[in-house]
Amino acid sequence: MANFLRRHHEHDPPIGEIPVPHGPVTGDEHQHYPPRVSASYATDYERQIFSHLTHPDDSYTDDGVYWADLPFWKRISFVSKIDRAESAKEAKNIWAMIKEDPLSPVSWYFRNAILPGAGLGLEGYVLFSIGNLEPLFEAVWPTCWKKNAPECSNNWVASVTYLEIIGIMVGQVAVGIIGDWIGRRWGLIQDALVMLIGLLMLTGSWGLTLQGWVIMYAWSLFVYGIGVGGEYPITATSSMENAVTAGRLSTRDDRLHRGRKVTMAFLMQGWGQFVNQVVLIVLLVIFNRGEGNPPYSTTAAQYAFRLSFAFPAIGTLWLTYYRTWKMKSASKQLESAKRKSNVTGYDVRSLKLTIGNFGGRLFATAGGWFCNDVFFYGNKLFQGQFIKVISDNPSSIMTTWTWNLVNVVVSLAGYYAASMLIDNKMYGRKTMQQVGFLMCFIMFVVPAFKYDYYSSPAGIHAFQAMYFLSSFFNQFGPNSVTFLVAGEVYPTQIRASAHGFSAMIGKAGALLASVLYNYIDTKTKFYVVPWFGLAGMLITWIWLPDTTGLDLKEQERRWQYILDGKENEYHGIAIHPAHLSLWERWTGVGKNYHPDLDMKAKIRDMRTDWEEREAARAASDAESLSPLEEDDDYTHEIYNYFKGNSNSINSLKGEKLKGVDRTSPTRSHDAPSDRTLEETSLDESGAAKEAASSQ
Repeated sequence: MANFLRRHHEHDPPIGEIPVPHGPVTGDEHQHYPPRVSASYATDYERQIFSHLTHPDDSYTDDGVYWADLPFWKRISFVSKIDRAESAKEAKNIWAMIKEDPLSPVSWYFRNAILPGAGLGLEGYVLFSIGNLEPLFEAVWPTCWKKNAPECSNNWVASVTYLEIIGIMVGQVAVGIIGDWIGRRWGLIQDALVMLIGLLMLTGSWGLTLQGWVIMYAWSLFVYGIGVGGEYPITATSSMENAVTAGRLSTRDDRLHRGRKVTMAFLMQGWGQFVNQVVLIVLLVIFNRGEGNPPYSTTAAQYAFRLSFAFPAIGTLWLTYYRTWKMKSASKQLESAKRKSNVTGYDVRSLKLTIGNFGGRLFATAGGWFCNDVFFYGNKLFQGQFIKVISDNPSSIMTTWTWNLVNVVVSLAGYYAASMLIDNKMYGRKTMQQVGFLMCFIMFVVPAFKYDYYSSPAGIHAFQAMYFLSSFFNQFGPNSVTFLVAGEVYPTQIRASAHGFSAMIGKAGALLASVLYNYIDTKTKFYVVPWFGLAGMLITWIWLPDTTGLDLKEQERRWQYILDGKENEYHGIAIHPAHLSLWERWTGVGKNYHPDLDMKAKIRDMRTDWEEREAARAASDAESLSPLEEDDDYTHEIYNYFKGNSNSINSLKGEKLKGVDRTSPTRSHDAPSDRTLEETSLDESGAAKEAASSQ
């Protein structure tokens, strides 16, 4: 019988229970038999009023079952139902926007994709330009840019690529730390300023000799690379954190569209490449006698390369203005997390805890990015070979640039496909990255072992198809996913640092490829590159968790338990096996997952959060504001419950609510549905229906 008895070590009753008078505290003065279930599990009343927060209908069935706990076919049915409903809602909202203003969807896309990804668009434009300009420089200044050229050192010509990549690596780490230390907004501003300085240096690069010009050109790229490198961690984190409404406990938009929002910003990199290729083609035709065929004059090359850098300098100047005066709240979520942890500078403790708790994730994001960049750089191996065979004028730079443009269009299709499917719970981040790595492996390993056939006229079209498929699956796979998950799987306090470190290791893969490819022939390159695809797929499978459909706020909640030294007391979905890596499951991270225990704990956490907000509101003399004006997640029932008003206690005591299913959590009719971040939505009819149902 002793096993059934539980000694009561506290006099404070659980949330919602009416305290019963008792004698003075003597230690172990009384016992309970049987144990009180409400001490660990939520009551029916708590389930009823908190269900829209603890069991949102986009993640849980009507029976309160989390989507990842459903059998496979039921899971497909549930996910498809939610996706169809969300697609219909978005289509309806878009149509409503068009009816009110035909250009409003364009302005929405500009605000939600182009502006957040403007820095990456400029990065794609300039870095793609470097590779495009090299064959033009070789044609115009062969005594400097070709191998063993007499006027310029081969080492300095090669350093153009090396210094560019090293600058990017420095920027990724440095700005990642700055973004977590000083703030996201400062990181965004200084990135734009450094890129502007680099572009001005590139536009005006000069030298008394050709070698002197090459040296200045290389160091200008290094400076620009620092700004470009910083765009990776700072754009990813700011886009991700803006995808979660500040202060909200749980957002539907975060769960359903966080990946899309971040990748929509990232795919601006592809548009930057597209615009750059079009600009270079137009400039070369204008200044080279109205045609793109050789010979190419020095004047045409000078105008083409300098104007191609001058144009983005104007855009970067505007970007600096926008980030300085229009993005003043970019650091809001980081500041909130630091206040909660009582940290003012760089959170070294969070960094140490992240390495200790998320070391496997760090290996996955960094290692996966490393493998991807070897592929990303190796994709160009195909192009030179098939152009020689299928082109009537392979020596023309215009021929190379035209095929580049076709490849960019294929890559853009991959970017958009990734953006559309990256939040699908049945496919999502992890599967997308694994499939992408596998397809890239196949596209490289097949021609490796029959290289002579595929590089001949008989097999060249298959060779060309594999080139475009490798481009598509690189974007519709590891290139998009690595950018997202490298920030998504880490806590706010060190998110930019972890993303920057992962991106830096990734660029080390690009540096390895650029050095290695100088010492081996093309056929050998095809033997070397494919195995990075297999390695990337293996790293993803074992060490990368799948955060598809997981609320970012829930990850932050788990992190708070880790900070408080109570990791074993966390029982929520952030440690659900579906959201953990294979390595984390092997090491027992998910052993404490218990949804029923977590619901009660989550209510306690909400109460703590509410009390902190009330204290802050009182301190700022804002008591006159209705709490529900700011805390729109909290219904009147929840507010009264936290306040301990008599009507809530009486309801709790009786638990006789009409229409409440005692066996499962149901959404409160008075609970506000989660709004998406598409603030321009004009779904007024839906709002009217909700208002009618609440009356």
